[in-house]
Amino acid sequence: MAYRLPPLNALRAFEAAARHLSFKNAARELCVTPTAISHQIKMLEDYLGAELFHRLTRSLDLTPEGEAMLPKVREGLECFGAAVEKARCSQQEGRLIVVAPPSFAARWLVPRLKRLYALEPGLVLHLVGSLNAIENEEAEATLAYESVDLREGDSPLAICFGNGDYPGFHVDRLFASDYIAVCSPKLLEGERPLRHPVDIRHHILIHDDTITNERARPSWEEWARLAGVTDVNTSAGPHFSDSGLALTAAIDGLGIALASKPLAAAEIAAGRLAAPFKVAVQQPYAYYLLAPEAISGRPAVETFRRWLIGEVEAMKELSQLSRAAS
Repeated sequence: MAYRLPPLNALRAFEAAARHLSFKNAARELCVTPTAISHQIKMLEDYLGAELFHRLTRSLDLTPEGEAMLPKVREGLECFGAAVEKARCSQQEGRLIVVAPPSFAARWLVPRLKRLYALEPGLVLHLVGSLNAIENEEAEATLAYESVDLREGDSPLAICFGNGDYPGFHVDRLFASDYIAVCSPKLLEGERPLRHPVDIRHHILIHDDTITNERARPSWEEWARLAGVTDVNTSAGPHFSDSGLALTAAIDGLGIALASKPLAAAEIAAGRLAAPFKVAVQQPYAYYLLAPEAISGRPAVETFRRWLIGEVEAMKELSQLSRAAS
């Protein structure tokens, strides 16, 4: 059905004046003069053949006609703006900015990116490693990267390691992370070979302090309890503030590290690390993908989200097959 519509500027002036109940404040918002607002409103009233405002000495009130018209005008302007924004974003895909914990980015995400680019070779991805993505409930701070501008097509996402409570964001749970003992394959041999859990007493214990909350952080004390190992000083050994550093130290043969099983999997498969024991320490945190609600429907965001969830599902299926085979 075709409609004869008044000018868009007149409708915008009416909505702003009705919201503020002030021509002056509406003019300030729309960067025009109060006289221009008054002119637009008068033109709209002439078009409709009805008054929209009661013009009082120092204020405005909506007439019954104005009150009836305001909700639909506001809804129409919002729909119009959303349609324009969708059309702009479909033509102008800016950067897909993904902020993630450094070790997750380096050891889990980056090795899989070639499959993403096989699907989307034109994707403009900016991957940012940030410790703010760990245990940080202020997701807005995690996404405070460079000059992100949603209006210019930038799509900032975050992969956070935490408790999953991120209000105001579209949240997908990716996976939790059990911690296992890992070491250089060289430590499985030699004078003090690692063959039984109790053998850890002959080696340096590497501590990963990435999780600052000590109650949630996997510890050698807990691992020893689960393994039935006693008479071991589980507090001795070097501490690292980043799990990537702890893994590097283990690869270099410094000692044994407690490592996130998914993040260590590639190093184990490549033979740079060994996991001599089946004992695993659980902790309450997991990895989550966060998208601001305002951009959760953008094509680039949806593409990345579907790909990432697919990679997580593939990892879980492979893990189940490995457990069944063993």
